[in-house]
Amino acid sequence: MLLEAVAALSEHGVCVRKGYISSDDGRWFMDVFHVTDAAGRKVADADALLARLESSLSAEALPRAAAGGPAAEGLTLLELVGADRPGLLSEVFAVLHDLRCNTVEARAWTHGGRVAALVFVRDEETGAPIDDAARVRRIESRLRHVLRGGARCARTVLADPSAAGNLDRRLHQLLNEDGEADSRGAAPMTAVAVQDWGERGYSVVTVSCRDRPKLLFDVVCTLTDLDYVVYHGTFDTDGDHAQQEFYIRRSDGRPISSEAERQHVIRCLQAAIERRASEGVRLELRISDRRGLLAYVTRVFRENGLSVTHAEITTRDDMAMNVFHVTDVAGRPADPKTIDEVIQRIGTESLRVDEERWPRLCSAEGDAAGRGGGGGLFSLGSLVKKNLFSLGLIRSCS
Repeated sequence: MLLEAVAALSEHGVCVRKGYISSDDGRWFMDVFHVTDAAGRKVADADALLARLESSLSAEALPRAAAGGPAAEGLTLLELVGADRPGLLSEVFAVLHDLRCNTVEARAWTHGGRVAALVFVRDEETGAPIDDAARVRRIESRLRHVLRGGARCARTVLADPSAAGNLDRRLHQLLNEDGEADSRGAAPMTAVAVQDWGERGYSVVTVSCRDRPKLLFDVVCTLTDLDYVVYHGTFDTDGDHAQQEFYIRRSDGRPISSEAERQHVIRCLQAAIERRASEGVRLELRISDRRGLLAYVTRVFRENGLSVTHAEITTRDDMAMNVFHVTDVAGRPADPKTIDEVIQRIGTESLRVDEERWPRLCSAEGDAAGRGGGGGLFSLGSLVKKNLFSLGLIRSCS
């Protein structure tokens, strides 16, 4: 239920600035969220927001929320996982265009040298789902060839759109299943610690990093998918810095019991937080949809030495509303002249730069203290423990 609530807040475009979670070991709960709009202002129409949230979280709405993305109905879903390389998404969209597949919606993340993508397609001619067995095998074969190479086997799965659920959650799951979190070699940019609180039988997870949209969702989603239950928690932001603390147990009621399990939780949380923190320039494309549009746009990126690190593809009423995060092929910031050339080629009325809405996770100096693995993290004397004391769940908060 906590994950559903956080997901609903994220999907409705509000940002969680602070709050707390308290429950009586699963019998009742109270979750408090202090939110703003995306620009950091007071939510203009709070009553309308509450109505939308109540509708999203109603017993009738929850099964619908788990039934796929907004464009899932009448489409075929492709799940792609493989080794990342410059120009990969351009090749994927070119293959789909060649096979007469119209991409209606897609999400793609790259992190740790791996890529995961969810691509909703339909037949270009008829607009119907692609369900012919021979054609499906051909699509999968071509895409597996594109996703070749890497330390682990690339794979393409033709999935049921009704089973996709929350798209961001599914991308986290694909990369976790792929082992991307445990295989990263670079030093993490996010401080995560896991401690024991044996007196109450909890494990305490603390996170300290730069704040950004959907940060709370990524943490709660990861803990849920790792089969942990959050019983209590607190989260707060100070400027662009976020601190979170969660008291968790496994679904069987036990805390984390080994060092290997503790390290796995830390690595998965660090990866989940960092994989959404897109590097590079954010480019927003709004243009009338047409056949081969994605293949053309991503080919222009590739021909100008740009690599797509994240992509969000959406089609509504014959309009393509797409977001791309791009770097140079080495992962460095793209040359502004190159960005200008790409914009001129695609169209100044259709493509624009927007770097402010999605800042980088860490500046060069912003998280230097956090790299030590514990600097700035909450202790057991935090607001959570005080909340537990006030609720009568512990005897002392000292």
